[in-house]
Parts: sequence; structure tokens; C-alpha cells
Amino acid sequence: MKGMKRCPWAEKSEIEREYHDTKWGVPLHNERELFRMLILEGMQAGLSWVTILNKMPAFDLAFDYFDPVVMAGYDEKKVEELLANPGIIRNQLKIRGAIKNAQAYLKLCEEFGSLDTYLWEYVDHQPILNAWKSMEEVPAKTPLSERISKDLKKRGFTFVGPTIIYAFMQAIGMVNDHLVDCSFRRNDV
Repeated sequence: MKGMKRCPWAEKSEIEREYHDTKWGVPLHNERELFRMLILEGMQAGLSWVTILNKMPAFDLAFDYFDPVVMAGYDEKKVEELLANPGIIRNQLKIRGAIKNAQAYLKLCEEFGSLDTYLWEYVDHQPILNAWKSMEEVPAKTPLSERISKDLKKRGFTFVGPTIIYAFMQAIGMVNDHLVDCSFRRNDV
């Protein structure tokens, strides 16, 4: 739409525009999608998010559509299969981390009922609305992402450092980090 602005990171490619305009920053409460995004944010560590966006369909197939019960039971044969899959990130630590996270997720759900309940309690079930004017102002991590990261690690999760968790919080709408002049999405989410 003419005259409307997006967050600058979303102007690089069509897949990033689509993600920005439809998903990023929208409060997410679907349990399977929350788990999926947590795993994918961990897979992204050290890579660009567009790499993950391009590989999402392959990730969905390879990881049984992120069914945590199925993933928690992956064996060595499945790990080898995943390591041989060119459609996904073939990093052994990340693949084993995803399995470990599925196991930790199941334990977390026993205690809290759901990942949704656990996460959204941190923000009193309301997104934090930031007012950044430029991408340079947006932090890589915050005291809250550090707190969540520390707690998740204590619960057995991996690839959940404070920077990964902050990106996750942005993606699932726990924080609205659309820039103030992002007329495409800021006020909608």
C-alpha cells in the first residue's frame, strides 16, 4: 500500500514482508505454534531469520509438525535422518537440543499446564508495547528475556539464551517491537 511503512528489516525480501505483515508480533497462544517458534528461534542462532523462513516447510515435515510428544521420543536413527536432511539446519547440537527441548517442554506443561500459560504470565497476559523509532534502539535482549532464559535453562531447555528468547518474545507478540512509524502492523497488533 502506497505511503505505508514497514519495519526496515521486512523490506529485504518477499518472504520477510509476508512474515512481518501477517505473523511477527501478533500475540500467539496456539500451543503447538509456540513450541514450534521456540524451536525455530533456537535453530536460527548464528543465522539469518530469512534462512529459517525459507526452510520452515522442510522443518515442519522433518520434525513431525513440531509435535512435542513425538519429538521427545526421537532416537539415534531419527537424529541421523535429520542430520542427512538438506532442507533443514543440519547442526547436531541444534537437532539434539530440539529433542531435549521437547522433553523439557513436556515437563514444563506438567507443572504449568501449557507453554502459553507459562510464558504469558511473565507479561501479565498483555503484550509489552515499546516505542522504538529506529532499529538501532531495539535491544537484542532485556532483563525480562534474561529472566525467562535463566528459568528455561534451569528447566532443561537449551538454545534459549536471552537474545534468542527476546527474538522469540518479539515473534510471538509478547512484546510489540514494530517501530512507531510501522503503519503496516504496529497498531494492529
